[in-house]
Amino acid sequence: MLKHLIQTLLLIAVISAGCFGQGIDPGPDYQMVLMNNPALSGGEGNGVLRLSYLNFYPGNNYNLHSGYLSYDSYFPSLHGGAGAYISNDYLGGIVNDLRGGLSYAYFLQAGHDLFINAGLSASFFHRGYNFNKAVLPDQIDPLGGMSVTSAEMLVSSGHTVFDIGTGVVFISGKISGGLSINHLVEPDLSGTGFSNERLKRKYFMHLIGDINLNRTKSLKARPLSFTEIQGRYLSAGAGVVIESNYLSFNAILLGNNGKNLNMQAGFSLKTSRVYFFYNYQFNIVSGNTFMPLSLLHQTGLAFSLINVDKRKIIKTINFPNL
Repeated sequence: MLKHLIQTLLLIAVISAGCFGQGIDPGPDYQMVLMNNPALSGGEGNGVLRLSYLNFYPGNNYNLHSGYLSYDSYFPSLHGGAGAYISNDYLGGIVNDLRGGLSYAYFLQAGHDLFINAGLSASFFHRGYNFNKAVLPDQIDPLGGMSVTSAEMLVSSGHTVFDIGTGVVFISGKISGGLSINHLVEPDLSGTGFSNERLKRKYFMHLIGDINLNRTKSLKARPLSFTEIQGRYLSAGAGVVIESNYLSFNAILLGNNGKNLNMQAGFSLKTSRVYFFYNYQFNIVSGNTFMPLSLLHQTGLAFSLINVDKRKIIKTINFPNL
């Protein structure tokens, strides 16, 4: 239906919250770290398989979904970490973005209590289209009927581009953080050659703390913050994760230059091998009249497949449980 096509294209623009046609962003999610900073590859030490599912604007029948799968680990022979990921963004049944990549991080001890990981990633981005369910204006009869064919032909062939990114992470005591630059080649998603269709370079900065709340160190507060700049789009957020040995809760406040103020809240359950998490993000203040209250549901699992002997590793990072 024409209404379905218009709604889908409109919501694709709203998803980026003023991101001007850029790709879907996982935000502060540390279970999708390889898409943000390749220097975090293998940062936890153990080999971890991560799965995430996101449902955007739930309850509005917009049919906007995203799935993510990755694996990363520390490898002593590489003196660092390596990983691979693949994601699929299903946008209303018309646009489909498939992404995948490989990353490597070199672990370096730069001082007595200063450790630096330097990372590099190579990836592909395929954008495909499916107009089978779209109804164009000249297919609609004024009397309410529908014609079979349209004089306007929509090209459904996809387009694939390649990309590279880099990043650095530091670890000093109970504080860690990093800076990454993605889309270094600014790939053209549509293949049209128009500058506004290129993925702008994305700068992502993050900082994590680790505060023990009791003597046994079984209860911790993990304050965190992040800033993202991509073209004219700017977003930032800060919050805290309260973690125990098996259960954690998080609350993060996020804002962007589209005059949107959002809140994310969630929880996670963790055992020695399996980690389950759920996050809900909603809008508090909106600079866009089309912005619904519920922005996304996210859920996922992480499995520790290989236990690496951490005594052989220079330094590992405990990712916040969110």
